[in-house]
Parts: sequence; structure tokens; C-alpha cells
Amino acid sequence: MRVVIAGAGSVGRSIARELLYNNHSVLLIDKAADEHAIRRVPEANWLAADACEIDALNEAGLADCDVVVAASGDDKVNLVVSLLAKTEFGVPRTVARVNNPKNEWMFDEAWGVDVAVSTPRLMTALVEEAVTIGDLVRIFEFKRGQATMVEMTLPADSPHVGERVGDVEFPQDTVLVGIIRDQIPIAPSPDDSLEAHDELLFLTTPDSEDDLENMLSPGQRIKRPRELA
Repeated sequence: MRVVIAGAGSVGRSIARELLYNNHSVLLIDKAADEHAIRRVPEANWLAADACEIDALNEAGLADCDVVVAASGDDKVNLVVSLLAKTEFGVPRTVARVNNPKNEWMFDEAWGVDVAVSTPRLMTALVEEAVTIGDLVRIFEFKRGQATMVEMTLPADSPHVGERVGDVEFPQDTVLVGIIRDQIPIAPSPDDSLEAHDELLFLTTPDSEDDLENMLSPGQRIKRPRELA
């Protein structure tokens, strides 16, 4: 697989090393791609250029790559790179880094983004997942925001504690994919029961998240920022 990474900071270089370790071809684009930078990932190909310029992307051979990763520390740059990759070069898959979670709403198909990865959002979700009971926490958003992975620690006063999984009517487009009980993962079957303080993992859609949270833990609400930073 041939991958072009725009942005050779610590994130871009780390991605490049992992891909190279897995025997993929990698090209890093960065305006500051000098000899010192190249020595940090010498196995990769490098291009010293502005990834927001069409000429630079032509030189990088985007038309022949399988994936473009927009990994710079600037959300505006990552959006422009993703849009150009998709609309001008027809790249099959684009992955974009979200630096500010408030900008997540822009990283979608309209801007050419197939997968948006927000490190701050993931870290926040993991913190919330560790300390909250009864709140639905979004762990991950899949391609183009049409599906999400969410988690809830089932509160003791949930109306569904003690019910068989097969008897619970979850909201539309919602699937219980895992239960973590006493730190042990369980693949849920219809005969398994839900117990207080189970960590429940679901695949669902953004439209069904509120219904799922209200069903399992009445009175809780999801709050997500939507303003542009």
C-alpha cells in the first residue's frame, strides 16, 4: 500500500514508522523537510513542499496512492489536504487528524474526509469512561460519522439490570457488541443478563445515541460541542 502523509511532526513521523514497519510505502510531505528531519525517518520518501498546493501534491504522486493521511497540527491544513486529495486526485481513502475537538463537525465527506481521528476526543472519552457511571461515552466515530462506538457503565438503578440481553429492545441500528464484567470481556449472547456496573460496548448511530442513553440510564443527556474554533 502506498501512503502519503502530509505533516511530518511527531504524529506524522510516528504513523510513518508504523506503516514502514508493516512494509508499506510511505512519502512524507512537509515544508520543513530538511536533512535533520529526514534522518529521523530515513526509510521513508520525503518531499519538502507545502501540502496545500496542487503542484506539490502532483509531485507527490497522489493520483497513484492508496491513502492520504493529513497529520499536521493545523486543522485548516488537514481539511484542505483531504479535500484536494479526494476531489482533485480521487484518492480512495483519506484520514485526517483533528487537533481541536470543536472542529470535528467539519471533518466529513463534504471536506473529503473518510476518517477523522481526534486524539483529544479519544483521550477525553477514555477518561470519562473510566470515571462515569450512567453516562454514554462516545469512544470512536467511524467513516463519515455514520456509525459510532459508545460505552456505558450500567448504573445499579437502570431499569434493565437483571434482564436477558435477548429480551432488551435496543434502539434502531444499535448492537451490543461487548460486555466487560470484573475486567473480563464477554461476547454477549441472548441468554446473558445485564448486571449493575457492567461496561457495555455498542455500535450505533449518532441519531440513536440519545435514545440508547435514556433507555439504559433515564435522565442522562449527551452534550457535544458544535461551534467552530
